[in-house]
Amino acid sequence: MKIIIAGAGAMGSRFGLMLHQAKNDVILVDGWQEHIDNIKRDGLKANFNGEEVAENIAIYHQDEVSNVDFSADLVILFTKAMQLDGMLKSIKNMIGENTKVLCLLNGIGHEDVIKKYVPLSSILLGNTMWTAGLEGPGRAKLFGNGSIDLQNLGTDGKSAAEEIITVLNEAKLNAKYSDNILSSIYKKACVNGTMNGLCTILDSNMADFGETNVADNIVESIVSEFAAVAKRENATLNVDEVLAQIKTCYNRETIGLHHPSMYQDLMINNRLTEIDFINGAIVRKGKEYGISTPYCSFLTELVHAKEQILGAK
Repeated sequence: MKIIIAGAGAMGSRFGLMLHQAKNDVILVDGWQEHIDNIKRDGLKANFNGEEVAENIAIYHQDEVSNVDFSADLVILFTKAMQLDGMLKSIKNMIGENTKVLCLLNGIGHEDVIKKYVPLSSILLGNTMWTAGLEGPGRAKLFGNGSIDLQNLGTDGKSAAEEIITVLNEAKLNAKYSDNILSSIYKKACVNGTMNGLCTILDSNMADFGETNVADNIVESIVSEFAAVAKRENATLNVDEVLAQIKTCYNRETIGLHHPSMYQDLMINNRLTEIDFINGAIVRKGKEYGISTPYCSFLTELVHAKEQILGAK
């Protein structure tokens, strides 16, 4: 299968590497020039479950990819949410009427952007439990196992996704079909919608925040807003289960000392955040459905204020 990995960071590198090793025709598209240059020169290098590997995979800067002759069967999206529209514009010449687009981005509402480029019948929304990291430009660290749940947004449902699931599973990516992917997406978004913004604003790791005497009240208030919006979109969200999952983030013996990705983006790398596609998405949808979202609204505004104070780009 001819596959574009749109966004070749840590997760894009994992998927690109595994799909390439499964004999698919893969190209990577990214915007980080040093990363691109290193992969062009040395191949995509990875510590892959303790084994050092290097694979020669074609990679292009998204500003130059419009001249590449490649008709994709599948596009897998791994960009930052705010870069999604720009990436799709860059690769639109490679997207045909039969191209499927699998979105594995964090956040909510990405289908509203994707459907400008392909019909709903060609869009697959997914949620992945794979993990990955970058040790530097052109070098990934890939450990452990994972899985993917995905759903086709068109009326053909599972039948339209079967070929994609087969290709992913041949690459040992452990994909399966879900009849209600929005539930999984909202559950994951609740974790991101609490830990990411709160730890960023409070300049805190997850354990330190979780040990404050106001943590439970803040988290429950934010999750209640996510749940109200999810209900209007027919997504099943078990609030008690979600709250229990969030509280596991406070454990200092496991991941509690970790700073979430939004913290890393803004506080360490001075990059703009994805807040508009997490809590901000709940605010937009809340206005549409007549649902009050004061906590998500305030947190979104605080993060934007922090971005402006720090001069994030």
